[in-house]
Amino acid sequence: MSTSTAGTQSRAGGRWIQEWNPEDPAFWEGGGKKIANRNLVFSVLSEHIGFSIWSLWSVMVLFMGPKYHVDPAGKFFLVAMPTLVGAFVRIPYTVAVARFGGRNWTVVSALLLLLPTLTAAYVMHPGTSYTTFMLVAALTGLGGGNFASSMTNINAFFPMRRKGWALGLNAGGGNIGVPVIQLIALAVITWAGATHPRVVLGIYLPLIIIAAVCAALFMDNLAPMKADTGALAEVFREKHTWLMSVLYIGSFGSFIGFSFAFGLVLQNQFGRTPLQAAQLTFIGPLLGSLIRPVGGKLADRFGGSRITFWNFVAMAAAASVVTYASSVRSLPVFLVGFITLFVFAGLGNGSTYKMIPGIFDAKAQDRIATLGDTPEQAAAWSRRMSGAAIGIIGAVGAVGGLLINLAFRQSFLTAKSGTPAFVSFLAAYAVCFALTWVVYLRRPSAGRTRAASPALAEV
Repeated sequence: MSTSTAGTQSRAGGRWIQEWNPEDPAFWEGGGKKIANRNLVFSVLSEHIGFSIWSLWSVMVLFMGPKYHVDPAGKFFLVAMPTLVGAFVRIPYTVAVARFGGRNWTVVSALLLLLPTLTAAYVMHPGTSYTTFMLVAALTGLGGGNFASSMTNINAFFPMRRKGWALGLNAGGGNIGVPVIQLIALAVITWAGATHPRVVLGIYLPLIIIAAVCAALFMDNLAPMKADTGALAEVFREKHTWLMSVLYIGSFGSFIGFSFAFGLVLQNQFGRTPLQAAQLTFIGPLLGSLIRPVGGKLADRFGGSRITFWNFVAMAAAASVVTYASSVRSLPVFLVGFITLFVFAGLGNGSTYKMIPGIFDAKAQDRIATLGDTPEQAAAWSRRMSGAAIGIIGAVGAVGGLLINLAFRQSFLTAKSGTPAFVSFLAAYAVCFALTWVVYLRRPSAGRTRAASPALAEV
């Protein structure tokens, strides 16, 4: 039976594909590629909407004028809350893909976005208590979970040689949900004024339904992706899980944290009005999202660790520019530096995520030599471990967005400026490029052995 025929028959019987071997060129070209690409397209759609809802309060705060009685510190807390919840739900969302199936969970996770959207529409008016706003903002963290389940699912569909591009495209298409909702908010503020936040929410309600229906009609479940809590426990004990989490805090944590805080920084650091801030906030997230697949593609060609190292060097340089611009309050220089930070954060998102399956593929090759695994067993182990690691690393990385918003809040409270926060970001990027060099790029000296597989230099 041909690959395409097998795929069609399995999809007709409960939307489950029973056999999946993308590393086999004949399987891939015989129909596997078509199935994988179709699932990628509709995964991107659902994740895109998830990111928009996750970043909902980064635009809702632009509608919260003096009548809402929420000060700048309170607004930073509002945009930080979704990042915290989004980080926590990423691990169960990762497990859910294997437990319920990628297609099935995509439908459920899309429909769950109705909850934060409808509740926000209900409470978004002056007179609502701050506690209520915080609780509703927490619900939007569900959108952050969509990323982890989507990436884990797509990781299983594609062969190693195409994972960087596929994961980068999947994540980049999702990330772009941030600037899209910011552009929609800009349009609403421009044409309807800053007193109509429910218009934004009304636009997203039908989009959520469309994403869920498309997932139900066009996506598939992979039967080989079994619920495996053992893999999750094993990945927790793996040191590279935590090393890569640090790097992902630096790349994705920066992207999502800056995306949520950009508008508030412009208002508090440079005195921009909500409309003026909205005219600028989408630029950085848009460019960072569009370049993420490029980061994955470059990692496929040159190695994720090399791209990640130089990317963090560039982020440190951009953070230096932003720190200077913040200290002298130069808006043009600040915008150039901050948007550059967004671009390299997006590029680094793609390269760091390519490193995750690469690390476990390198370790799988070691298993062939040391444990006697067959190539098929090693490949299955690699997919199992990298899928679990993606969920954990994505969860920890999202915490970076929380840390960035808390750093901004404290910086403006104590120094009335974002400069101290930017100094701390510069130091963090220095740690990240040093870590990448020491663990994944530096060759062992004579007489010393590398703690990890020598193949990691090619990750």
